[in-house]
Amino acid sequence: MDDQAELRFNRAAASVGKARAFVRAALPAAQFRERIDDITLCVSELATNAVRHGSPAGHLFLVRVSVNESLLRIEVHDAGESRPILRAPADDDLTGRGLVLVDSLADDWGTGPRDGLGKVVWVEFKLPEPTAP
Repeated sequence: MDDQAELRFNRAAASVGKARAFVRAALPAAQFRERIDDITLCVSELATNAVRHGSPAGHLFLVRVSVNESLLRIEVHDAGESRPILRAPADDDLTGRGLVLVDSLADDWGTGPRDGLGKVVWVEFKLPEPTAP
């Protein structure tokens, strides 16, 4: 069984916090208790990239959350064509660490085309194995 929720957000800095809140509300809390901070940070990074570098002015971005028996997938869709690149920032660089964090916290991530204009950037988290009572 797959559960899915999605919501569109304005291209505005305030939307990053709203995207985090949306994802937290969409998750079955008990399954993600131990990784909720990692998940939330990854959502922040992907939403921030959509606001700063992805969606052109006047466009929205979409956050989609999908959960099945073994996997949580979060997608951020935007109308921008440029794909994010994993960088190796120097110690004194002020930017460029977002995808480094995503790469270290998520079980997998990537980018791809989407229907219509733009791209999708996604992260995946494997669900913990159920414990026997």
